[in-house]
Amino acid sequence: MNNVSANILIGLAAWTLFLVILMEVLRARLIMAKAVAANEFKPDNSNLSPFMQRLARAHANCVECVPIFGILLIMALLTNRAGVTNPLAPWLFAARLVQSSVHLASSSVPASWVRFIAFAVQLAIAVYWSWALLLT
Repeated sequence: MNNVSANILIGLAAWTLFLVILMEVLRARLIMAKAVAANEFKPDNSNLSPFMQRLARAHANCVECVPIFGILLIMALLTNRAGVTNPLAPWLFAARLVQSSVHLASSSVPASWVRFIAFAVQLAIAVYWSWALLLT
């Protein structure tokens, strides 16, 4: 497959999958170490370390937003209008990776600003795509 939008769509899914696998591997380690019982996990990891809580939020952010981006990318591909999404798709993916990675690394105020900017970039791209796909 040699289409930028299709590759980015796969990348968004793979990144979301990576985050959930990381979370489950770390949870499995906690179970094996008998640090947490298998039935004691909370969806937001609020009873675990700050890193695990940030990981849960980073994953949830992907689950909340990737469907929106995915629908736009899929519609562009299905309607042969990937020319609308191809130029900015790598930037959207890069912003998603920055947002998630910074979320994992820190919850400091400067990190929160970086996350916000990365998220704003994604939203701006999605708004542009929506508008462009509706008008073309």
